[in-house]
Amino acid sequence: MEITEMLEQLIEKAKTNSDLKEKLLNTRNSANPIADFCDLATKEGFPMSVMDIVNQGEEFYAEIKRSTNGGGENSPDLDFQNDEYSIFMMRLKEL
Repeated sequence: MEITEMLEQLIEKAKTNSDLKEKLLNTRNSANPIADFCDLATKEGFPMSVMDIVNQGEEFYAEIKRSTNGGGENSPDLDFQNDEYSIFMMRLKEL
């Protein structure tokens, strides 16, 4: 299963499990938020590592850059645009 699919399924699970949602949101206050997030996700049946999260964000942003302006030279890196963890947290907070 791809990391994007696991993140989507994890957010769906959190929609119906308020305890899980709170635990996931609380990782933001951790000394190692992404590592703790990955540990929790893995315990919930969605095995992932910090590198999975980082790589997904960077790959997504690279695809955007390649698809605009002849390679994206004029596509500035916007806040949170390549940060999959922050994007997930924003989506989760809105539930």
